[in-house]
Amino acid sequence: MTARPLIGISTYAESGVRWGVWRLDAVLLPAGYPRLVQRAGGLAAMLPPDAPQRAAATVARLDGLVVAGGPDVEPVHYGAEPGPRTGPPARARDAWELALIEAALDRRIPLLGICRGMQLLNVALGGTLVQHIDGHAEVPGTFGRHPVKPVPGTLYAGIAPEQTSVPTYHHQSVDRLGTNLIPSAYAEDGTVEAIELATSPWTLGVQWHPEMGNDLRVMQALTTAASALRGQPSPP
Repeated sequence: MTARPLIGISTYAESGVRWGVWRLDAVLLPAGYPRLVQRAGGLAAMLPPDAPQRAAATVARLDGLVVAGGPDVEPVHYGAEPGPRTGPPARARDAWELALIEAALDRRIPLLGICRGMQLLNVALGGTLVQHIDGHAEVPGTFGRHPVKPVPGTLYAGIAPEQTSVPTYHHQSVDRLGTNLIPSAYAEDGTVEAIELATSPWTLGVQWHPEMGNDLRVMQALTTAASALRGQPSPP
């Protein structure tokens, strides 16, 4: 039986979450993330915030890494002051996920950043962010859709060569690209919608939320790359 690759997914950490009769601190992940990994042939493992010095040992046990969406990256990480519409910081997540990204890049394991995860990948490599854009989060708490167009010759274009309608919800975007990052998809308004690392075998960031749609191709490409790293055939 083919061993499925183990894909770690970073999580939220929230205080006083209520479910049933309980109100407790919790680590959370929208179910779409593990479901997408599972549908794409992987085993999903949640990676709640931890001490950054443990990131390397954590990543060493994984075949692939997904950095999930979530709150705004604190602007101090890219040398800026918070804008008036920038959300409150999530410092434990920032520190942990930056360390996870560094460890994944060091080990050259497949890495996918989703929304915040793409932005954090850019920041980790010295890039900056636009702290607010309009038109990509129309209704609070509701995902919209818009088309993205791949850049020919990129990793992403090899996965999805045609213009594709994607689920989206974000109010920040990539500004200056980090070292060795290249854009691999754009929205119609010119917003960078995907980035990838030219010096890495498989490092991709997407600004949209594939976990909220039915297109498995991006996650299947990650799990295929993760299986190849293990020396295993791709999972069925």
